[in-house]
Amino acid sequence: MKKLTKSNISILLVTVISSLLYACNEAPISSHPQPSTTTSLELNKDITNRLNIYFPVELNTDLSHLSDNQKQMLVHLIDASKIMDKLFWQQAFGEDKHTFLAKIEDPKMKSFAIINYGPWDRLNGDKVFLEGYQAKSPGAEFYPSDMTKTEFEQQNFTAKKGLYSIVERDSHGKLISTPYSKKYKDELLSASNILKQAAKLATDEQFSHYLNLRAEALITDQYQASDIAWMDMKNNPIDLVIGPIETYEDQLFGYRAAFEAYVLVKDMAWSDKLAKYAQYLPELQKGLPVEKKYKAEVPGSDADLNAYDVIYYAGHSNAGSKTIAINLPNDEKVQLQKGTRRLQLKNAMQAKFDHILVPISEQLITPTQRKHVTFTAFFANTMFHEVSHGLGIKNTINDKGTVRQALKEHASALEEGKADILGLYMIRQLLEKGSITDGQLEDYYVTFMAGIFRSVRFGASSAHGKANMIRFNYFQEQGAFELDAQGFYQVNMPKMELAIDSLSNLILTLQGNGDYEGVDKLVAKMGVIKPQLQSELDKLTKADIPVDIDFKQGVSVLGLD
Repeated sequence: MKKLTKSNISILLVTVISSLLYACNEAPISSHPQPSTTTSLELNKDITNRLNIYFPVELNTDLSHLSDNQKQMLVHLIDASKIMDKLFWQQAFGEDKHTFLAKIEDPKMKSFAIINYGPWDRLNGDKVFLEGYQAKSPGAEFYPSDMTKTEFEQQNFTAKKGLYSIVERDSHGKLISTPYSKKYKDELLSASNILKQAAKLATDEQFSHYLNLRAEALITDQYQASDIAWMDMKNNPIDLVIGPIETYEDQLFGYRAAFEAYVLVKDMAWSDKLAKYAQYLPELQKGLPVEKKYKAEVPGSDADLNAYDVIYYAGHSNAGSKTIAINLPNDEKVQLQKGTRRLQLKNAMQAKFDHILVPISEQLITPTQRKHVTFTAFFANTMFHEVSHGLGIKNTINDKGTVRQALKEHASALEEGKADILGLYMIRQLLEKGSITDGQLEDYYVTFMAGIFRSVRFGASSAHGKANMIRFNYFQEQGAFELDAQGFYQVNMPKMELAIDSLSNLILTLQGNGDYEGVDKLVAKMGVIKPQLQSELDKLTKADIPVDIDFKQGVSVLGLD
């Protein structure tokens, strides 16, 4: 038992008094897990059988074209990624991973807990699936468990909205921020040293430069220079995305970034095919279906598109649903100066198409349109989703700061919705110009419709899932799809085009105005699963169609051990 000192007693009294005050005025927004005292954890009684919703996929690719040094470098990159994985466990859950898993005897339950990085089902609205745990905190482990939203808004402290810090209490109970470089000092120093070792093995000077800058960023919380170096890196056959990047895990405010990593091998042939599309961004920005003031920003002209096989996921990118495309960096200043890089994760994408999207289309899409569900369209829809993150507006037009800051916890879901809808807008424009020559518009729209059912199954705790709920309900209101006599979905092409343009206008206007209240109302009205949609999702469950994939990965899978 920890010894009670005078300082400890003071902190305890402050905490107790604060808790009593909050109980009288406003309930704390977060509730950290209460570890079970039982020796073996059990499933909650009201949990239906969801332990088999992930389809196992071996994450591999051809490495024969790499040198021995490059293969050795991959091992280092995976080692550094494992540290990001460990840090994300701390940010998402808090309880020691090994202690937690040791309390789960059933292999399927243990595997499910590993996939979800804790006792909450990420693809079921973060519902608790293990007995002995409370609801997940919206702020994960980024904020004190007894903190209210009002308290946070009323107090001023350094790095209050800092991407790379957590919020804690000082000895007087006041809120303070602690930089990641200090909070996770030992782990980040280890990861930094591993990246420096990897840099020595890199034959590409730009990649070596990036790894050294990223190593420095991990221990200083200064990531912009390494983001720019990553943007300048064009020719290396190996790539690495690593660090605190996305803010989806912070569902309280969307301010704080979670640790993650991807280790990637470039597909040169597919990348060559994609290179031409980035040049159209400035032209497409001008044609967006919204007032000029919402499209006055000029996308960076140095953006590029490439295809990769991913060989390792870690941390946030590996939790629950698996990412199949990347659009980075998130830094708005870097985006406006350099644009972004769009990385299509081809092998992960193919796995989802084969094992999830095609079976979904056979259950829900009208037979006459199923031929329009193609991998080419799925790949393009995903790619142009990422491209479209570079379109639109990054900073509000009324001095509310960046869109991300103004829209807080809703920023991620609305941004994902924007990227989806503008991706379809781009495809239509490029098909009309003759720049896209594969397939016809119906392929992309019908594949997109099937994709809504795939992504909405990620649940309300996922930004992508919430974005798809909004889009499904909006499209339904606009008549963009309809049910045929047999109960299958059929895309109405003319109404689909009108719905795409009107939803694009709505989202870009909300973003440009930094209209938090407007987005809040949109999410409350449209970001829900209504009875008809739920009935369709139940069909997919009964048909045993996986919700997502789970990767078997690592150096042994790659033959590098």
